[in-house]
This record gives sequence, C-alpha cells and structure tokens, in this order.
Amino acid sequence: MKAWQVGQLGEPREVLRFNEIDDPVAGPGQLLVRVLAAPANFPDVLLCRGQYQVKPPLPFTPGVELCGSVVAVGDGVTGFAVGDRIVGTTDLPGGAFAEMAILDAANAFPAPEALDDAEASALCIGYQTSWFALHRRTRLRAGETLLVHAAAGGVGSTAVQLGKAAGATVIGVVGGPDKAEYCRELGADLVIDRHISDFVPIVKEFTGGRGADVVYDPVGGDAYAKSTKCIAFEGRILVIGFAGGTIPQPALNHALIKNYSIIGLHWGLYKQYDPQAIRDCHEELTRLAAADQLKPLISERLSLSDVPEGLGRLGDGTTVGRLVFHP
Repeated sequence: MKAWQVGQLGEPREVLRFNEIDDPVAGPGQLLVRVLAAPANFPDVLLCRGQYQVKPPLPFTPGVELCGSVVAVGDGVTGFAVGDRIVGTTDLPGGAFAEMAILDAANAFPAPEALDDAEASALCIGYQTSWFALHRRTRLRAGETLLVHAAAGGVGSTAVQLGKAAGATVIGVVGGPDKAEYCRELGADLVIDRHISDFVPIVKEFTGGRGADVVYDPVGGDAYAKSTKCIAFEGRILVIGFAGGTIPQPALNHALIKNYSIIGLHWGLYKQYDPQAIRDCHEELTRLAAADQLKPLISERLSLSDVPEGLGRLGDGTTVGRLVFHP
C-alpha cells in the first residue's frame, strides 16, 4: 500500500515521503481498516517535528484519527465485522495518512450515520476533548458564557458547537476575517478578531462587566494571561494546550484573589483511567449528530497527495477550519 512516512524529523513539507510499504496486519485486539477519510490535526504537525508527547520510532506514518471501513478483524475482537464503517484513533507508528491503517478495537467506534466520511473522521479527538472539558471538568451550565480561543481551529471549533448545544453563550476569539466568518458559521454569538481588537474589554462589555464563566484555552501564552483579566467570579479556565508555543506560568495568588479555577484537560488519559467514559461520550456525540446539534464543518476536502502541504499550512497557522484528506 501507499503511505506518507516521516523518515527524519522536521517540517511536514520537508520530511514527508509517499512510500510503498507492506500492508499492515491486524493483530490480537486490533482492526485493519481501509481509510475513507483522515483529518489534519495539530498533533500531526508536532509528530513530524518531534515535538509531540508521543514519539513513535522512525519511520512512521502520521494521522491520529480517521474514518474507515473494516477490512480484517483481529483475534479476540468482538462488536465489529468486515465492512463496518468506523471512526477512531490510530495505532502509531501506522497512522491514518495511508491507504490502510491499524486501530486498537478499544479505540474504534461506529461511525454516526448522520455524518459523511469526512465529517465522521473529525469526530473523535477534537469533540471528545471538548466534551470532557466542558461537561466533565468544568460542568458548563446553560446560560453561562463560554470564551473559546482559537475558535476556528481543530479543537476550538468543537468547543463552539458543544457550548451552543449545552445552552451557553459562546464568544469566539480568532485571528483573521476568514476565521471570523468560519466561527460565525459554527454558531458563535460573538466573534472577536484578535488581530484587530483586544478581547478583554469586549468580553467585559458583552457580559456586563461579569466576564466569562468558562475560558477554553488551547493556545497558552498571552491568550491565557489576558483571560485572567476577564474571567468571572467562580469562573473556570480550561488549559487544553499550548499551540501558541508558550506555556503560561500562572500567578496562583491572582486565582485566589479573583476566586477562579485553573483546570487541566488531557483527554488521552481517559483511555487509561476511564475507558467507559470515552464510549459513553461517543454515544452522546452520536446522539447530538443525529439531532443536528453537532456537525463537523469541513472547510477543505483534499486528496491524500495533499498531506504535506495541508499539514504545512496547518503548522503555519494559515488554515481555516478542518482539513480532511481522502485516499
């Protein structure tokens, strides 16, 4: 089969090579799938650079999630059959940017009928991250105000949709007019272009001086620092990641004085500590998709040959919305 491989670490455009490799084989507890669609995720960029927390041996194929059709079922696997359409996270070093891929059956789920292949492929990591962040870690309530940074990005866009589905008022912070328009399409009540305006006074004015009840921050750096200036009494700041490249150093005395919480979310740990919670979350996401309250908004549907350029643009920060590759 053909697969994109990283043989040395660096920028995606420079290090990805489209190679002919042996077809993978499903081992015990695994599924072999033919890839139908695979989205670009920022961890894929970090994997190429060697900056992700998971460091697979070289050479490896990036692509951390997919929608696929089951080709073979490994020993001991129940609940799946050849021909099933599934979504899930891949078993690196054999990622999704290939014609076929391996998944552990524990990390695979039935693809929602309400979503096409591209939409379903983007359901796992981003939406599960935001669901756990908003519903398990912060208990977002209807009527609260949710401030989402990088609201047109891979995880930020999911937080906008899930926040609206939960009955919250959603403020999206983005960088640029195209991303602002995309965020409005997602359903945000207020969109702020950080290239034009400082979001702090706008959030304060919009909330009548109260501030945001929940801040969803996958950026870090200045986004986090400024968020502490417009967080509400008993507000919660969610630390999702550090796409901005700078890890904040929180002033805990400030959290004490303003009476807010700083809450971390590492979705991947639930696979280890509470895998049933992940299955329950997928059922809820499937229900929301069927009710038309959740639909990944795919901005570009590209071919498998476009992976290096697509990941390169994602790493440059010039993409708008979700990019999905089709073999």
